[in-house]
Amino acid sequence: MPHFLPITLDEVKRLGWEQVDVVLVSGDAYVDHPSFGTAVIGRTLEAAGYRVAIIPQPNWRDDLRDFRKFGRPRLFFGVTSGAMDSMVNHYTAARRLRHDDAYTPDGQAGFRPDRATYVYSRILKQIYPDVPVVIAGIEASMRRLAHYDYWDDKLFPSILIDTPADLLNYGMGERTTLKIAKLIENGEWRTDNGELSEAVRRLPQVAYVTHTPPSALRAATSPKLGEGDHCKAVGEECVMSLHSFEECQKSKRCEAENYQIIERESNKIECATLVQKHGDRYVVVNPPEPPMTTEEIDASFDLPYLRLPHPKYKKRGAIPAFEMIRWSVNTHRGCFGGCSFCTISAHQGKQIASRSEASILREVELITQDPDFHGVLTDLGGPSANMWRMKGRNQELCKKCARYSCSMPTMCKNLDSDHRPMINLLRKVSAHPKVKHLYVGSGIRCDLFVGTHSSTTASRRSPSPNLGEEPSNHGWEYFKEVVLHHTSGRLKVAPEHTSDHVLAMMRKPGFELFRETKRRFDEICKQAGLRYQLIPYFISSHPGCRLQDMADLALKMKQMGYRLEQIQDFTPTPMTLSTEMYYTGIDPTTMKPVYVATTPGDKADQRRLFFFYKPEMQRDIIQSLRRNGLAQFIARLFPGKR
Repeated sequence: MPHFLPITLDEVKRLGWEQVDVVLVSGDAYVDHPSFGTAVIGRTLEAAGYRVAIIPQPNWRDDLRDFRKFGRPRLFFGVTSGAMDSMVNHYTAARRLRHDDAYTPDGQAGFRPDRATYVYSRILKQIYPDVPVVIAGIEASMRRLAHYDYWDDKLFPSILIDTPADLLNYGMGERTTLKIAKLIENGEWRTDNGELSEAVRRLPQVAYVTHTPPSALRAATSPKLGEGDHCKAVGEECVMSLHSFEECQKSKRCEAENYQIIERESNKIECATLVQKHGDRYVVVNPPEPPMTTEEIDASFDLPYLRLPHPKYKKRGAIPAFEMIRWSVNTHRGCFGGCSFCTISAHQGKQIASRSEASILREVELITQDPDFHGVLTDLGGPSANMWRMKGRNQELCKKCARYSCSMPTMCKNLDSDHRPMINLLRKVSAHPKVKHLYVGSGIRCDLFVGTHSSTTASRRSPSPNLGEEPSNHGWEYFKEVVLHHTSGRLKVAPEHTSDHVLAMMRKPGFELFRETKRRFDEICKQAGLRYQLIPYFISSHPGCRLQDMADLALKMKQMGYRLEQIQDFTPTPMTLSTEMYYTGIDPTTMKPVYVATTPGDKADQRRLFFFYKPEMQRDIIQSLRRNGLAQFIARLFPGKR
């Protein structure tokens, strides 16, 4: 009989369980759907025969009864802040408190603490000091080594130093979670002296703290920028020593050097173990699991999810994050785009793990059987809309690759970027008798349409696509298919900026690609008699962006007839290249200085230029342009003004 994973003691009793094997604690409300990590891990453990209960959004302010309600689990507690870093969830780019939470019924704020992973794990260790606590999810993953924290404006140590957690499972953790459960069940958790067992210390995709460094570290040198300069091989294992946390506190250059190594290794399929000293302890980050096979990712999505929020929330209102994805279908995980400000590749991986067409169509069938479904699928995509089934033709070459992206700064010749499978998938899903409309809501990577890019990396310009070439990967055919049949009237794309040197810092293609995309979009709409809109996303205050770049953006948008809506200020989040540039003022890829707008006034000046068309903004914009020696933009933006 299908059932939700229990979140109350009464549910546990009705199942006839005397003890729970694993208790998952989450900062999100419980939604039993494959788009929510807690449900994925819970169902994965359940499928392996374990008894799993969930404590969603426990009250951390009272007598802590929520943390005690299931008693001591037989194996371990799993802790996550939820689908978002709790600080990103709580605060805007201006560090102002948000008044809603998309992962809570009725969107109500206040149901999770700041730094939820830290808070939950400390409480659990206080109550159950001898029960293993495993932390996971985006908050733990992106904070697994020393990192800059924007909200406290300082360098933080690894989350494992500030929490009493026993182990950190980073990335998409289904396979590693099962291995952890099996080791604990078999009594292979800790040795007699209290250290994690050798079997645990060799698990892939985990991080842990030890007083005893790996043997290879004793012979390792300080970090250098050359490949292998600080790598000591032991058998098949490679261990790399990073600058210590204390060294990074003293030197931002050390932090920048560390990041270059961390990113390079995270981009590899076969990478090194990373070790960072914190005081008299060492944080060890083991290499990840290999990319999931199609069979493995199918098995995860095919688990018996009920695809609904737990009925306990019925009277509290809808959960916005669930409503947003309820009628959407995820086709793959991972992203090889390599954008400087994005954490997807560091969390889900650079390699694309694609579901089979059969698994996707099975999910479509399940959705159409829902009595509340009225014929509209809101998305068919993933971290990006158009990377499904893309991978290197020769996987042996991919195993040796450390590039941050398969498409930037040049298109990898080994990449199979054929869009025909996606065109066929769109048509098959649309042909379902109960599907009236299928929209593509995920972001479309237009740089994949052009086939190749001309490299101008040496000059720090953003690569410009060879727009005169008609690619053989059928990318523009896919674009036409989406525009004509899978757009609700407003298609969103993300050029992010108009300045090529800022786009280079973002690791995005040159602005000419957006012009070409708009030209083709307008041509398709004109021929079909459609009055659709192409809506661009832009970011202000990104490292490398000066006020002049924002004035140029405003001028180009005016010339193109845009009044921008989809905009945001850059928000530094842990473990991204952009955040490292923001904190250190150094580009880790070149070790050269980078301009960064950090003061509230400078950020406000940049953001204001998005709204050049608003009369109430003109006075402040004109003043800031004059103050910064950019008066030449005034008459062009505001005719008649000087």
